Amino acid sequence: MSQHFYHQNHTRVISSSLLENVSLLFYETLWKFQRKDTQCQAFVKRVIMSRLFKIIMISTVSTNAFFMVLWTDYKTRYNLFRLFEVSELIFVSIYSSEFCMKLYVDPINYWKDGYNLLDVIIIIIIFIPYSLRKIKGKHYPYLNIADGVQSLRILKLITYSRGIRTLITAVGQTAYTVASVLILLFVLMYIFAVLGFCLFGVPERADLNNWGNLALAFFTLFSLATVDGWTDLQQQLDARNFILSRSFTIIFILLASFVFLSMFVGVMIIHTEDSVKKFERELMLERHMTLMEEKHVILKRQQEEVSKLMQTQKNVDHKSFTELVEKFKKTLRHTDPMVLDDFGTSLPFIDVYLSTVDNQDATIYKLQELYYEIVHVLSLMLEDLPQKKQSQSLEKVEEK
Repeated sequence: MSQHFYHQNHTRVISSSLLENVSLLFYETLWKFQRKDTQCQAFVKRVIMSRLFKIIMISTVSTNAFFMVLWTDYKTRYNLFRLFEVSELIFVSIYSSEFCMKLYVDPINYWKDGYNLLDVIIIIIIFIPYSLRKIKGKHYPYLNIADGVQSLRILKLITYSRGIRTLITAVGQTAYTVASVLILLFVLMYIFAVLGFCLFGVPERADLNNWGNLALAFFTLFSLATVDGWTDLQQQLDARNFILSRSFTIIFILLASFVFLSMFVGVMIIHTEDSVKKFERELMLERHMTLMEEKHVILKRQQEEVSKLMQTQKNVDHKSFTELVEKFKKTLRHTDPMVLDDFGTSLPFIDVYLSTVDNQDATIYKLQELYYEIVHVLSLMLEDLPQKKQSQSLEKVEEK
């Protein structure tokens, strides 16, 4: 038996190693495979990532949703039948083109994104009515359901709205906590359902419409938990003179509505705030990365200009360094920072820089001298003021 167990483990190890080797070889061949249409792929990727493309897709989905609202009215559908047919062809063509473009850009990683899979499901749903009409005919009884499911097209807005994706992420993160709260609420409802059936579902004077069995008791407790028509339910119990009915109703509403439902809302709010803060941090990081990329492009261009400037300085003898600097300044844009990396290794630039610093020092020295002279004059004027006051007072005394 031990030999048989060892043989099974050995075969499992060999099969798992073979699968790992095959998967590694598959991924290596995929990585080695190089596309020959990289330029076209880059162009299509820029088109997909552009702001204009997103605006077009959002406008298309919104217009499609508006047309579906008009389609629900029978008179409008009858009068604008041709318009609805043409618009439907346009919408389906745009959705299919979007799918093909995204799949063309990255055919492997496209299937790893959940929102892309949502788009694929929506495209499948779009083609279901056409398939049913071709296969089953126009009078197929379940064709109305397929037409009604077309309202899911508006979910394509999720792909182009980061705010909605953030909320969906928050809801997904709260799944475990919310499930725990719902389980506790179910346990509470189970306890009160059995208790309510035993108290108010007895055959003598029972309220069979609300507490006749466990299913009705659960539905009644759900109405009490949402505080929807609980006064009518309580009046029916009071009409049958149940002693503990009011205590039962008040305790259940306090526990279910004010405790568990408030706990559910609080959990959702906390996780939503965390997701919003994370979204803001990611947005700030993306902005910072975009600014760094733009700065890198500007610095690279300036370094090329500085290198050309240095090469011109070496090759051309009749131009001075200041003229070359002025020429370089003309190539700068008003938003570009000044690059000093290559300038710092140039002796003429060091000479110009030191002379500029000396001129600034001389200017500051002259300003200091002027300041000292102003202070000296002011001090003399202040010393003369008491003497003038004394002379004026003496002249007044003599006049008296």
